[in-house]
Order: sequence, then C-alpha cells, then structure tokens
Amino acid sequence: MRAMNWTRIAAILGFLAVALGAFGAHALKATLIANQTEAIWETAARYHLIHAVVLLFLGQRGGQALNRAGYCFLAGIVIFSGSLYLLSVTGIKILGAITPLGGLCLLTGWILIFLNTKKV
Repeated sequence: MRAMNWTRIAAILGFLAVALGAFGAHALKATLIANQTEAIWETAARYHLIHAVVLLFLGQRGGQALNRAGYCFLAGIVIFSGSLYLLSVTGIKILGAITPLGGLCLLTGWILIFLNTKKV
C-alpha cells in the first residue's frame, strides 16, 4: 500500500479512536458501568489510538518492509480493540478469547519494525 494511503488510514483510525473514547466516556457511560467494563473500553481506545499514531509514522516512512507492519497494526486494531469494544458493550465474555489474536498482530507489527530498522 502506498504511504499516502497509510496516512489516510491512520487519520481515520485516529479520528475513530478519539470519537470512540469520548463516546464511551459519555454516551455509553451508564452501560459500561452496568457491565463493569469501563476499564476494558479505555484499554481498547488507548491501544487503538497508540497504534493509529504508529500507522501515521509508517505512512510517513513508507517502504515495503514497513508496509507489512502496517497491515499487522491495522489487523491488530480491528481484532484487539474491536473485540474489547464489543465485549464492553455486550458483555459477551467469549469475545475476550479473540482479543489475544489482535495482540499478536500488534506485537508482530512491532517486531517487523525492529527487524526492518537500518543499523546506524
């Protein structure tokens, strides 16, 4: 994927992270308190935003090797944060079993960045 596309995806994901964080803190507050899942929602939003910023960085750097890391981060945000968002609202505990797969995607992205960093 081209660097410009990663930058746009990062912008969309960053926007969504902030919007979902605010939505959880305000509109969903009663639901999250009732489900006792406020901390889970906050974790989802935090990891979502952090990795959106990393995608922004990758979009600026570009390169095929970092492109793979971008895909890992994108998948990780969707699976990790997405499953936590759904778990927080629905209370369906089985969604917690999906979350580690997203975490593995995020970890893989970081490893790919490390492996593709030029030595100084």
